[in-house]
Amino acid sequence: MSSSAEVSQPVSPWSPFGYRAFALLWGATLISNIGTWMHEVGASWLMTTLNSSPAVVSLVQAATTLPVFLFALYAGTLADRLDKRKMLIVVNIFLLAIITVLTFLVHFELITPLLLILFTLAIGTGTAFMAPAWQAIVPALVPRDALQPAIALNSMGINISRAIGPALAGVLIAAVGLSAPFALNALSHLVIIIALLMWKNTSTTTRTSQPVFNAMMTGMRHVAHNGPLKATLVRSFSFFIFASAYWALLPLVVRNIEDGGATLYGLLLTLIGTGAVLGALALPKLRGRFESNTVAAGGTVGTAIAMALLALSPNPEIACAAALLGGFSWIAVLTTFNVSAQTALPNWVRARGLAINLMVFFGSMAVGAALWGQVATVSSTSIALLISAIGLLVGLLLTRRFELGQGETLDLTPSMHWPAPDVQLPEDGLGDRGPVMVEVEYRIRPEDTKAFLKAIHEWSGERWRDGAYEWRIFQSAEDPTLWVEAFLVSSWEEHMAQHDRVSNQDKVLHESVQAFDQRPDGPVVRHLIAPG
Repeated sequence: MSSSAEVSQPVSPWSPFGYRAFALLWGATLISNIGTWMHEVGASWLMTTLNSSPAVVSLVQAATTLPVFLFALYAGTLADRLDKRKMLIVVNIFLLAIITVLTFLVHFELITPLLLILFTLAIGTGTAFMAPAWQAIVPALVPRDALQPAIALNSMGINISRAIGPALAGVLIAAVGLSAPFALNALSHLVIIIALLMWKNTSTTTRTSQPVFNAMMTGMRHVAHNGPLKATLVRSFSFFIFASAYWALLPLVVRNIEDGGATLYGLLLTLIGTGAVLGALALPKLRGRFESNTVAAGGTVGTAIAMALLALSPNPEIACAAALLGGFSWIAVLTTFNVSAQTALPNWVRARGLAINLMVFFGSMAVGAALWGQVATVSSTSIALLISAIGLLVGLLLTRRFELGQGETLDLTPSMHWPAPDVQLPEDGLGDRGPVMVEVEYRIRPEDTKAFLKAIHEWSGERWRDGAYEWRIFQSAEDPTLWVEAFLVSSWEEHMAQHDRVSNQDKVLHESVQAFDQRPDGPVVRHLIAPG
């Protein structure tokens, strides 16, 4: 994609705050994220006091991220089917209860390394069920032209909390005790529950009788045939599998610095957050001047330099500079990836697509954290950071052909141009019947065969993306000019949903395929339904 197609005049980075729902939930999320960062600092530092082995300390990061990898797709499927507001309230009540119990265990010194890992897994599971729904509601809070600054503001909010939370956690651990960060994190979930109760969700939820497993498979097939999203996922994996070392090994870097302690650890995380906030503020101007790929590449190089500085010069001053650079670079990459994923997805499958994006992110972070913890155990923290920094640069070179931001110029709104089928079967119970085979018959001139096949194979991606689980193209043996496209859908209800899913972007390709048919009335469509 050319830079001219991708670079546009930036809108105000503050415009989403003009929408009350966004401002309300952004503020509540900021408070909640401050609690989350206090919690993460407390958990990581608590583990270093319980067991200082690099492999064990890195398990805290792995336990935080692994549940998202395991459960995000299921959670995203639920979020596409349920009222997202109610779902988020239930999950936050669960997290409030779990973190409250953990607070008491830490306060009364009943916590063990195994218990800490188990509670971290439970909290990570709550995060897994919350994250897809939370990301999917952002387009419902602001119009499309404010989506990019809204995503950037969400990322900035996370990093403002990262600037405040760790520093506050360090102070609380020193002044009150290790249980204080966990207690305030529990209270922060109460704040977000209140905000969700205040938010009046006006978006509608599509009700469907499709089994959850089938809906999950539909989401996976959509992603498998969504080129812009797949490119984003490849770039995401190549970055986070190496960048995970930055987070997993940071407590150990602090341990290796003379006079390093909870205060310095909190300061470094604060500087990372500060750098990220500065990056979020600079991103609108950067995106106005550079394409997404350039911004992400610059952020990747900056992250690699920050990791190399931590590895080669383990002293407080260099560590602080590396933290500031790392935060700026991290937000540039993360926001660019998030915008690229959001704009590549239509609304009907957004939560599932974002769930798979989260699976790649958290899966890479979990595997990377465990991997770099083991590398640091058998070698050293510095060597592990250097290897991962080099890996970032090599990954950037190997994946440069997978372009980001391809979905920003696509019109994924429903075209609604497919006519409703003229069905003679009784409608009672028809929706649950399936599978359904749809046949589309084309009359093609022999000289157009090659061009037709190229166009229809490209068009087949729409069938897979919008719900088909099988697709084929056949040529008649008796009449070589007759071609039949056939695809299978799980039920009649799912096929009717396809009529609502085809986008304006798909409409252009659909019309180019139909233009090959030589009959005045166009292709002939037949619907075949299995017996009920």
